[in-house]
Amino acid sequence: MFNILVVEDDKNTGKLMETVLSANGFHPILASDGIEALKILDIQHVDLIILDIMMPRMDGYELTQQLRNSNYTLPILMVTAKQLPVDKKKGFIVGTDDYMTKPIDDEEMILRIKALLRRAKIVNEHKIIIGEVTLDYDSLSVSRKDKRHTLPQKEFYLLYKLLSYPNKIFTRIQLMDEIWGIDSDSTDYTVNVHINRLRKRFEDYPEFEIQTIRGLGYKAVKKI
Repeated sequence: MFNILVVEDDKNTGKLMETVLSANGFHPILASDGIEALKILDIQHVDLIILDIMMPRMDGYELTQQLRNSNYTLPILMVTAKQLPVDKKKGFIVGTDDYMTKPIDDEEMILRIKALLRRAKIVNEHKIIIGEVTLDYDSLSVSRKDKRHTLPQKEFYLLYKLLSYPNKIFTRIQLMDEIWGIDSDSTDYTVNVHINRLRKRFEDYPEFEIQTIRGLGYKAVKKI
């Protein structure tokens, strides 16, 4: 199931999108503005963003530009009441992948979402490929040449999260909240144990490494 982040300050519109997305097999996550969206992206894997433009604190243009400047490559679909060509032009300039004007047709929105995910090679693959290494989200496996590792669920999700955002630093608390859940009784020591297991398992892989950032947390670095 693919996580779709809906960034919309109108509660009724957000709930409607949530219903439509759920009915079509997606997992919607709601945020009321750009600031809240950034906090969610820090702790949760997102496959695609649907966002409004006119929002308090941080609007859709600013959020899109900030994400692109931070090397987020996930697809972005702007859904807005702003219909002028200059508004659309600005949306594409800052980095959106597609643009719809309200009122939206639910079926068209779903078709556009699926097209964006296909373009991002997510729908059919749901994979991360780094050189000769392939992480397959659906099978929890890491393959390189003729070797294939099927990882424990938490271990795989941890590696997938880090490699989804190379060079981005994640704190232990952020990783705990997303992988183990906010209500988990586990401690941040659990993250350390899983990181050490991943390092040992893939120590001979030249494609990537997991680095400890003292006093902050961890990041994955692609080496090719």
